[in-house]
Amino acid sequence: MRLSLEDFWKVNLITSHMLKLRLFLPFLLISVFSRLSLGLFAAEHAEGIQVEQLAKNTVSWNGAELPEYPKGKPEVTILRITIPAHTALPLHKHPVINAGVLLEGELTVVTPEGLEKHLDAGDSLIELVEQWHFGRNDGDVPAVILVVYAGVEGKPITVIASDEEK
Repeated sequence: MRLSLEDFWKVNLITSHMLKLRLFLPFLLISVFSRLSLGLFAAEHAEGIQVEQLAKNTVSWNGAELPEYPKGKPEVTILRITIPAHTALPLHKHPVINAGVLLEGELTVVTPEGLEKHLDAGDSLIELVEQWHFGRNDGDVPAVILVVYAGVEGKPITVIASDEEK
């Protein structure tokens, strides 16, 4: 098959454009995806946003291993607890994993064995599970703590000690 000179130049021109496109396309795709991923990265890390991990552990504040999560439908409870100045909570225990952040004031967590954990505003703690304890505010202002409980639907998150257990 013979091509005319005009057809030859058309085929040559098309081939040349295709070759340039094949060479340019990877750079174009890299550029587009880089801009997209940088845009997503920038959105996730926008100016002024800060993330600070307050607690992460497999043990509670006294060093005891945290138990397995209980079976059942998960139920998360978030409580903001205000403890007046110079007040102690009753002796109690939590059958579920929980953690808190003291938002205001000061608080001391105490076990019957005499272990103590003192918290100032901004401090976090991973609470005791299935161990008797109580919180005590020895300060002159209310203590405010935000606590998150990872419980099971229909089960208590706190058990107050009976007279026999005290």
